[in-house]
Amino acid sequence: MADPKRPVPVIREAREEDWPRIWPIVHDVVTAQETFTYDPAMSEDDARKLWLLPAPARVVVAVDGDLVLGTANMYANRPGPGDHIASGSLMVAGEARGMGVGRALVTDMITWARREGFAAIQFNAVADSNRSAIHLYESLGFTTLGTAPGAFRHPTEGHVGLRIMWLPL
Repeated sequence: MADPKRPVPVIREAREEDWPRIWPIVHDVVTAQETFTYDPAMSEDDARKLWLLPAPARVVVAVDGDLVLGTANMYANRPGPGDHIASGSLMVAGEARGMGVGRALVTDMITWARREGFAAIQFNAVADSNRSAIHLYESLGFTTLGTAPGAFRHPTEGHVGLRIMWLPL
């Protein structure tokens, strides 16, 4: 639970000059291989292209002054007939976990999706081992539509499920 004395981080649009402070977060999360299905050997350039998506997608950072505590990207889940459903990804710096950064990022994503007229948010691949994220999403009203058993190779828990999580807006 977040420290009630600690202010909620400021969420703002990410800028190109934020990348040097976003990259360590992305790198740490991806190389840990505990929550994201991204290739842990991806280059910084590939990660930048994957994370800093162009408009109409949106990329944000959670900041405390100049310190980037977390980041999220959000976009239409699929093109064409699926573009009325939002999706996104978020990552929190290791030292900022448990401080309300993830909640602030997801809440911002929900606000954005509603403002943009999306019908729902769908997270396509939430690892069963990512218990803190599942708890957070469920506390904000997301439900699990289904789980692909063993679809994620966790470094210590072995093959765990990947959930599709859904929030109607």
